[in-house]
Amino acid sequence: MTRVRMTGRRARLLTAATALALLSPLASCSSASTAVEACMGKQAVSATTGELEGTYTGEAHAKGVKITLKASDTGTGGTVTVRNWPTGSWYKSELGATFDGSGTWDVLSGTGSDEYGHVQLSFTEPERFLQDDTLDSLSIAKDSQRIYLYEDDDPDVCPTFRLRRA
Repeated sequence: MTRVRMTGRRARLLTAATALALLSPLASCSSASTAVEACMGKQAVSATTGELEGTYTGEAHAKGVKITLKASDTGTGGTVTVRNWPTGSWYKSELGATFDGSGTWDVLSGTGSDEYGHVQLSFTEPERFLQDDTLDSLSIAKDSQRIYLYEDDDPDVCPTFRLRRA
């Protein structure tokens, strides 16, 4: 094995390049919103009920799903209706059985640098669901032209369960 000793500027450049190469995979994962931003817009820390009110249709794994958010007169949350909404704790891997129903919704703002706002759903029809019986929390992504509600399950890929406001 031959040893090469480098000094000065060339050694510092090599050390900096090596450090950059080692850290670059970490840099690509450092922002949880990177994959989301690439396909839907920036993750929202907060949103108002007025911004979110409307009808959303499903894309990717949520194709055929529809959710309508109607704001209440009080300015916080309102009523929700869904069509073809997923049931069961296994909805994450495939859409599976679905239901049409209704209930209420509210917007919860993020509270820290790593937390983003989301829409909390509470279904009352056809019956009240227990935890893990259905998807009841959706993250929010928006840009100047689009608003999405989506399941935030893997920050490194574009969410497959996403709904775009029509």
